[in-house]
Amino acid sequence: MDAPAPSDMLTRGDPLACLLDGPRARGAFMIRACFEPPWAVRVEDRAPLTVMLMARGDAWITHDGGEQVRLRPGDLAIARGPAPYTCGDTPTTALQALILPGGECRCPDGSSLNGSMDLGVRTWGDRPDAPTVMLIGTYLMQGEISNRLLDALPPLLTLPAEVWQCPLTPFLMEEVVRDEPGQEVVLDRLLDLLVISALRAWFSRPEAAAPAWYRALGDPVVGRALRLIQNDPAHPWTVAALAARAGVSRAALARRFTELVGEPPMAHLTGWRLALAADRLRDTEDTLAAIARRVGYGSAFALSSAFKRVYGVSPQEHRTRAA
Repeated sequence: MDAPAPSDMLTRGDPLACLLDGPRARGAFMIRACFEPPWAVRVEDRAPLTVMLMARGDAWITHDGGEQVRLRPGDLAIARGPAPYTCGDTPTTALQALILPGGECRCPDGSSLNGSMDLGVRTWGDRPDAPTVMLIGTYLMQGEISNRLLDALPPLLTLPAEVWQCPLTPFLMEEVVRDEPGQEVVLDRLLDLLVISALRAWFSRPEAAAPAWYRALGDPVVGRALRLIQNDPAHPWTVAALAARAGVSRAALARRFTELVGEPPMAHLTGWRLALAADRLRDTEDTLAAIARRVGYGSAFALSSAFKRVYGVSPQEHRTRAA
């Protein structure tokens, strides 16, 4: 039997870990942005998730969905892509730059800004000692398990400094400008820690709307069934087997599970298995047969058929696109 992957171990018994298993940056885009007012930058990079930590000065973020928030020192914002948003010293300042996919930077008139605002190692903007400094971390890839996390977030969430203490800020300020071997990996892990720390704080707040399956983990019956599915997706689960382990009848589990989670137990199991498979296709070089065994399919063919039916592409096409 294959040994559990680290991500498999992380999810065991901890509902928050199940939700936060998505942040695993690989070659993330991380910079220190330094601005002299007036300034405004529009972000249309279609990144799945961007974190903005205010280190110095103030900034306004205006999301295309209509939300508008002000960040002060120590405040943090997370923007969920692919919807664009604008950052500036005021909500009405004229645009100076446009950020597009692939890190391309242009003036509002379309002329290139690539390289013209570089200020050194992972530092960008007007001048390094500018009165406004933001630490920005952007996830460039979207794995299928992280979709569960993304679906749980609003388009733009903010955490004021007074309700969220982040000991990582000074460390990040130092590390983001280092130019040493392996520094990209260090920053990837720091970005993951920053996001997990922020989301722990966010989901503890009353305005946070966690997904139905996450809330259902607190139910004594449905929560038990969900943990069985999440902890051992390769097991040949049936509704009857889950009900027996949860201590209720098959009909009672099916009814309560569908009511709380929003889908029947077997549909949820299929979605979880395929999400795990999609993530392993992206993150490993495992064969399709090995992935099928790990996530509970009897053969590579069975997994391939289910995967294409749900995602619209074959597992190999998914792996190629992710690469």
